[in-house]
Amino acid sequence: MPTIGIKRDLLFASLGKTYTDDEFQTLCFAFGLELDEVTSEKQMLTKEQGDNVALDNASEEIIYRIDIPANRYDLLCLEGLVSALLVFQEKIKQPRFRTVDPVGEPQTLTLTPATGLIRPFAVAAVLRNITFTADSYNSFIDLQDKLHQNICRKRSLVAIGTHDLDTLHGPFIYDARAPAEIKFKPLNQEKEMTAVELMEFYSTHAQLKQYLPIIRDSPVYPVIYDSNGVVLSLPPIINGDHSKISLNTKNVFIECTATDLTKAKVVLDTLVCMFSSHCQEQFTVEWCQVVNSDGQSVQYPELAYRTEKVSAKKANAYVGIEKSADETAQLLNRMYLNTTAAGDELSVEIPPTRHDIIHACDIYEDVAIAYGYNNIRKSLPATTAIGKQYPLNKLTEQLREQVAQAGFTEALTFALCSRDDISAKLGRKIELVPAVHISNPKTLEFQVGRTTLISGLLKTLAANKKMPLPLKLFEISDVILSDEEAEVNARNERRICAVNCNKNAGFEVVHGLLDRVMQLLEVPWKGDNGYCLDATEDATFFPGRCAAIMYKGSRIGTIGVLHPSVLQAFELTNPCSLMEFTIEPFV
Repeated sequence: MPTIGIKRDLLFASLGKTYTDDEFQTLCFAFGLELDEVTSEKQMLTKEQGDNVALDNASEEIIYRIDIPANRYDLLCLEGLVSALLVFQEKIKQPRFRTVDPVGEPQTLTLTPATGLIRPFAVAAVLRNITFTADSYNSFIDLQDKLHQNICRKRSLVAIGTHDLDTLHGPFIYDARAPAEIKFKPLNQEKEMTAVELMEFYSTHAQLKQYLPIIRDSPVYPVIYDSNGVVLSLPPIINGDHSKISLNTKNVFIECTATDLTKAKVVLDTLVCMFSSHCQEQFTVEWCQVVNSDGQSVQYPELAYRTEKVSAKKANAYVGIEKSADETAQLLNRMYLNTTAAGDELSVEIPPTRHDIIHACDIYEDVAIAYGYNNIRKSLPATTAIGKQYPLNKLTEQLREQVAQAGFTEALTFALCSRDDISAKLGRKIELVPAVHISNPKTLEFQVGRTTLISGLLKTLAANKKMPLPLKLFEISDVILSDEEAEVNARNERRICAVNCNKNAGFEVVHGLLDRVMQLLEVPWKGDNGYCLDATEDATFFPGRCAAIMYKGSRIGTIGVLHPSVLQAFELTNPCSLMEFTIEPFV
């Protein structure tokens, strides 16, 4: 959930009312937001860097830090938040956003076929006759940063470029060229660099270094030029210094390059809608012509309004209220959704700022927010049922208590592990292990879902070798097994695993625990409904010191003394005996 910081006095001035902290927190809660913290720049610097940092230039102006739902991109700046709150309080009507014809020739952005190799999509728009103040300028930059971190997925899906249109000459070309062919002066730098030099220069930059891998290994880099060959930007890394915007900028050219066209449209709509309020003709955006690499010409931004039809009765039933269709429509009007009622049918107009509305349930949620969750009358469900604990979990909790009373200490290990942990270290081949593999593991320690609890307990033993012997550990948790017959080609299986580590293996210790668990489960020794041990061979265990645990004629687990090679692989120096079996047949 993103958090925005807004100056309190500026916020209250925009809202036209001064609130106490508690009053504003109540307003936020009613609107579905949370006032996370009341702080100042000085307090934030002290909290982040300590009391010893120089704070002479730090402001003590009060800042409200507000948690915003991740899907409400329109609330990530002061302009959007103020507009939404004023509409919610019924102090203003929802503005109508629209595109207008360009002044003179339309600005054109042409994509070359080479862009298909790296970032194949682009959209553009112009904010004409905009007036920036220091606060609105900072808000404009902050919104781009918030969008980059949120819907743009750290610029990997969309990268935003904003430029002073008066310093450029269209039409514009979006191309992809070899790094050595691209040369320009990056934002706030003094000398020109090639793209190769730029990558090296920003490899240690605190903010920009995280974006370099997006294009670094590509044979071509995306770049945007104007008709004079001036570089506007090298997306998704940095803009050119030539076209940087300032407080004096009057006309802003916005371009978004992307690997996802839908996300690019959402980002562009959000950006222009929020700041069209600062244009001379409010809530208007000048469209641009984008010529795709296939020659197709499209106008952006779309600023599309669409109408969804929902039932007022259904909305009332789902939320648990009793309102007429007209009253329900009024609730939706407060949520920036222009709604009219005709009988039971509600016609809800979705504006280009509300890209989070993708289903009727999103509309019902807004009805609940506008009505107030605390105002919904509490009632018993129409159908009654008595809840109970899931049988497998109940058995698990009961066994945990009894095994702990038997002298074993419970461990809780990771559900993900490395491939070697469930294969090579246990003397098995990874090809024969029914493991679920992670397609893009972040580290070598989390490559697959565990297929056994053994490796986790042995790693726990290795991390506690300084503890006095004996070490007796157990865990009752799920393993993840590949299963083509399951709906998602994988299934969980609840198992119990216990290990005894001492100067001697102590096979009788884990054997005794097995007998105690079976006694608790009321399973007799041998017989058609009983359990027994059958000698078997397993590479994880010492030859001749391993047995299969059989229940009703089926193998449910293994017990034995661990093989020295397994102990060596997990860096253990003392012998260990271990048992592991599934408890699901006993539920």
